[in-house]
Amino acid sequence: MAQDIQKIEAVMCAAPVIPVLVVEDPRKAVPMAEALVRGGLPAIEITLRTPHALEAIDAVNEHVDGAIVGAGTVLNGKQYDAAVSAGARFVVSPGATKSLLDAADEHSVPLLPGAATASEVMYLLERGYERLKFFPAEQAGGTSYLKSLSSPLAAAKFCPTGGVSLDKAPDYLALPNVLCVGGSWIADAKAIAAEDWAGIEERARAAAGLND
Repeated sequence: MAQDIQKIEAVMCAAPVIPVLVVEDPRKAVPMAEALVRGGLPAIEITLRTPHALEAIDAVNEHVDGAIVGAGTVLNGKQYDAAVSAGARFVVSPGATKSLLDAADEHSVPLLPGAATASEVMYLLERGYERLKFFPAEQAGGTSYLKSLSSPLAAAKFCPTGGVSLDKAPDYLALPNVLCVGGSWIADAKAIAAEDWAGIEERARAAAGLND
């Protein structure tokens, strides 16, 4: 089954940046997400890198109006199932395997799979995936590499993630094959732990204005 491009594009085009978040304490997920939504970033990726990530996804899905919460760092079908059960409205992976794509075929919740090489992009295009995560963006060649893919692999559109900052984001967003970027700078683990909701909202507002 091919990727539901309409569903995943609704996530990717909701704002120029998708915050990529590591949430240790699920009790902080709701005020964090509220700050991001107030700042203009409704699509929120909570990575499955902590024991309480699924609880955080569930809390945001249940209690934060306007949030489009997704699960990141999903590596296999079991995690995909768990993310969907927790209320994730999209799923993001750092790469792609046949078994993960097969798991995605079983769900209506869309997958944004990762790719870092032309061959990986070609494989995903063969599987019906045209909206991809470019990861790790800076380490895999940055804007110059991604731009070089735009002509031979024109069907693929990306969300570059990995080493992207507020300063670097505009260069990515200017590329013809980029729809948005992913970034952790808006709400890093330190800011979440400190409950710096005002700072997170301020950084979210700056990120939301990148396409202005």
